[in-house]
Parts: sequence; C-alpha cells; structure tokens
Amino acid sequence: MTLTAPAPPTPTGTGRRWRPHPLDAVAVLLALAGAGCAASGLLPHAETTATLHRIAPLLVFLGTVVVLAELTSVAGVFDVLGTRLAIAARGRWSLLFLLCVAFATVTTATLNLDTTAVLLTPVMLALARSLRVAPTALAVTTVWLANTASLLLPVSNLTNLLAADRLGLDPVGFAGRMWLPQLAAVTVTALLLWFAWWRRDRPPGGRFDPPPRRPPADPVLFRTAVAACVLFVVGVLAEVELAIVSTVAAVVVLVGFALRAPHRLHARLFPWRLLLMVSGLFLVVQTLGQWGLDTLVAGLLGPGDGPAALLRAGGTGTLLANGVNNLPAYLAGESVLSHDSPTRLLALLIGTNAGPLAVPWASVATLLWFERCRSHGVTVPLPRFLLTGALLALTGTAAAVGALLLT
Repeated sequence: MTLTAPAPPTPTGTGRRWRPHPLDAVAVLLALAGAGCAASGLLPHAETTATLHRIAPLLVFLGTVVVLAELTSVAGVFDVLGTRLAIAARGRWSLLFLLCVAFATVTTATLNLDTTAVLLTPVMLALARSLRVAPTALAVTTVWLANTASLLLPVSNLTNLLAADRLGLDPVGFAGRMWLPQLAAVTVTALLLWFAWWRRDRPPGGRFDPPPRRPPADPVLFRTAVAACVLFVVGVLAEVELAIVSTVAAVVVLVGFALRAPHRLHARLFPWRLLLMVSGLFLVVQTLGQWGLDTLVAGLLGPGDGPAALLRAGGTGTLLANGVNNLPAYLAGESVLSHDSPTRLLALLIGTNAGPLAVPWASVATLLWFERCRSHGVTVPLPRFLLTGALLALTGTAAAVGALLLT
C-alpha cells in the first residue's frame, strides 16, 4: 500500500497556515462510505466486526510509525544522512547513485514506504540544489524505491502486514520468503534508474562538488531520533508485536521533543487522513466483495499454483493496482485466494507493491510525491515518467515473481 501521511508541519514562525489537501476530502468520504456500508447492513455485522478487529493493531502501528518518521525528519536525521551520502560519494555521480539507492531501499524496508515517498523527497531535492545537478533523477529514485523496495519486511508496507498476518509469518519468516524477490525488484529498479534517469541527467564529466558537512541543529534531538529508530528496527527483528514497538519508539522521540522543542509538536503530526483512508477502504472493499467483486477478481486470478499461475497473480495485482489503487487491489485478491495458496498470495503481493508505477493514481504516495516536487519548483517530465514507470512495473514484477519461485 502506498498511502501517505500529511506533510511535515511547517516550523513555527514561517507565517504559513495549514490548509486542507484534496485528499483530506477523499479520506473523509471513504470513511463515511465504509461506515455507511456497515450501518446499512450492506456489509454484515459479523464481517464488520472481524474487519475492525483485524485492522485495529494495524492502525495503531501506522499512526505511531508515521509520527516516528515525521519527528525523525524534523530532527534532521534524513537531511544529515543525505548530505553525508554526497560527501561519501567524493564527487562521483555513479557512487552517489549507488548510495542514494541504498539509502532509499533501507529507509523503505525499515521505516516503511511512506517515509521514503514523502519525507525523503524534499531531502533529495534539497541535495540536488546544493550539488547544482538536475533534481529529477534523485526525486524519481525516492518514489520508485518507495514501491519496489517495500517487499522485505512486514513493516515495509501495509499490504505486507496483511499478508504476514494471513500466512502466520513473523518478520524473519517473511524476510526468508521475500529477500530474493526484494533483491530482484531493487536490481531491476536500479538498472532502469541508471539508464533512464541518472545517466541522462549526470553532470559534465560525471562529477559534482561535494557539499560541506552540516551538523544537526539540535544534536540531542538528533541522537534521540536515531536511538528511537534503532530501537524500532531491533524490536521488529526481535519479533516484538509491531504496534508495541512502534508505540514505544514514537514515545521516545515524542518525549525528546517535549523536552527540547515542544513548539515542534502539532496535532498535524497525527496521520488522521491515512487512518481514515485505510479504515474506509477496508470496509468498502469488503462490501464490494460481497456484491460481485470477489467473482471478478477470482476470474482474473484463475486457478493453479505453477509458474504461470504465479505470474498471473502478480500480473493481476499490477493490473488492479494501476486500475484503481494498490491497497484495494491487494484486499480484493486476498479475499478470493484460498489459505492453501501462500505462494500465489505472495505473488499477488509483489504485483500490488512493485506494480503500481504505470499511472499516478495507482498510489496515493505518487500523487503526493508529485505535489512535493511541484511545491519545490521541480517539473517532472510526465511522458518519460509514465513510460519508464510502466516498464518498471512490468519488468520489476516479473523479476520478483520469478525470484519467488526460487524461494
């Protein structure tokens, strides 16, 4: 899933006021539609109760991990790391490419795709300005890897959490099934990024002037945020319940800000838009499944568990994600796959994670990414973006599903 949180709060003193985003209305309408399906009986009471029971811990996790990521960004962690990556590249464009790919991949895998798509984009654009290079290559890196690098761990994507819960896989077990598909997807992404974007936009001679080292504005907050992120990752790998470990990590960084910079704490840190969207989508898709959607999706998925059936499942996930959105695409597919088809479910997951790149509406994260680029004065060449995104959706999904056969 690529639903994202609201933008980070504007620092105090800028004079800017919060204004509602068009997606705020979408979130409210989805929540009302979901509530209406439950209240009217279109979705039976038992199904409503089961759905809410399933998503309650997911909503806690999503709310707290977004707060953690937002405050980590405000503490300057991403800015400092981005600058240090450029310094480590020593002026070499090709090395900066590899480091940015690794940075976005690790961020997506450990802090989830929303952090990469929304919070790393301003960092990459600011880095491009400081290096005086074309910004589009760095910007596309964030949005592509937000999708294709979200296969490794349950925390990387909401759809992963749903799949891991359905299959009864802990984080280590999930990674054991998905590490090779993840490697395949990131490899294809890196190759296309280089040849379609980075090589074409490289500076003269493939060199740039490294930026000066910039220390964090508040070293204590910086170290607190880093410690909270490390605590979160360790807790995930130690198989602590995700809602618990994300809440503890968020509380650590919240306490740090309450003591050091209380003016930075705003109600807008809480991702109410994200939570309303997720809740509404779950209820609406469950209702549509009761009234014919399940039959349609079952026909698209077809029978079997062989290589052709897995490719079909991945292709169906990609098709549905680009037709509507990747979260309802996964939910619709999951509802019709039997529990004795775990590999087909993972193939569907690959399609809904790595596939929503052909059109902007396949992922809310991509829409917000476009907004971030526009607000920073960066014009993304749309035909080139859509063409290369469609190529990546097809090749990345096929490569990852092929790798899944080997695990």
